[in-house]
Amino acid sequence: MRIALVGATIQEARSVMVEGISGLLAVAPDVIDKWHSSLGELRFKNSSIAKLFSGADPERLRGFQHHFAWCDELAKWRKGVATWDNLQFGLRLGERPRVMVTTTPAASVVLEQLLEADDVAITRGTTFDNPHLSKAFLAKVQKDYGETHKGRVELYGEMPPPEGALWSPELIAASRTDEPLPDFDGVAIGVDPPSGGGTCGIVACGRDRDGSFHVLADHSLGASSPAGWSGRVADAARSYDDLLLDGRRVEIVAEGNQGGSMVEDVIRKQPGSELAVELVHAHVGKAARAEPVAMLFESGRVKIHGRFPELERQLCGLIAGGGYEGPGTSPDRADAMVWALTKLSGRLGHARPQCRRL
Repeated sequence: MRIALVGATIQEARSVMVEGISGLLAVAPDVIDKWHSSLGELRFKNSSIAKLFSGADPERLRGFQHHFAWCDELAKWRKGVATWDNLQFGLRLGERPRVMVTTTPAASVVLEQLLEADDVAITRGTTFDNPHLSKAFLAKVQKDYGETHKGRVELYGEMPPPEGALWSPELIAASRTDEPLPDFDGVAIGVDPPSGGGTCGIVACGRDRDGSFHVLADHSLGASSPAGWSGRVADAARSYDDLLLDGRRVEIVAEGNQGGSMVEDVIRKQPGSELAVELVHAHVGKAARAEPVAMLFESGRVKIHGRFPELERQLCGLIAGGGYEGPGTSPDRADAMVWALTKLSGRLGHARPQCRRL
């Protein structure tokens, strides 16, 4: 059997997974033949071989094949997506290749995908389930950290949003509805154009006659040309025409900070489209723009139609008075939703506070 032992770094894999007080050498000495530390290779008496790999070096996994993998502290892997992908391509030996993941929860694209997958068995445990820890230690950490964000993560294995997050999973769940769509007196599609080859955030929202707001769909598109993502915007806009009252048009709100007027031009040039496009420019950070929209959610005025995992994870990463601590480098989908709801709530174009000399 060939086994991959993947830690956050090679050093962590060696010192924790193999040589640590709870490592393989300590808990299974009777089945181990030799440990070649310099090679990062553990040999078992049944001829199985385990090799060490790092979550920061995905290329190292190329060319290796495995029956089984143990991935430790997955949420800390510096190159989590690339390392996980290369590991999967090599898990092809035997009738049923399998992976075991042990990790403290944290914001991680790979971990969040695993938690939502149908073929993953999840076992949870807390620090207080460990019978080998001293009672004095447990009492101390419970007193100091038990009710804190860090305590929920480190002691209880929960994955709450970062401290100060504008959205929480509970707030999003409370906003979700399975009610049929009403007629709308306004539909807006927020567009956060990509920087380089990233994702173009495209989110559709509506406002009904009672003044409530609705998140309709996440049409975001990754790694696409301007023609590709602008075509997605145009197709999305046409799909909502029938929901609007009195022949009104879907409005498109596109951020112009990346590309300026080019953003408006590529959307308007879509074949057969006469789209109402408003180009907006961000003068404050993404989190600051999102705060009024988060208040709409808290007041119960926004309903979410469906489940949009990537958008929802980004919302939970926006920090009040701060920046972004969610998956990826930018909350492109969340920003697109914020632009759409800002437009529908009538807040676009409001004058920013200024000072003048008297």
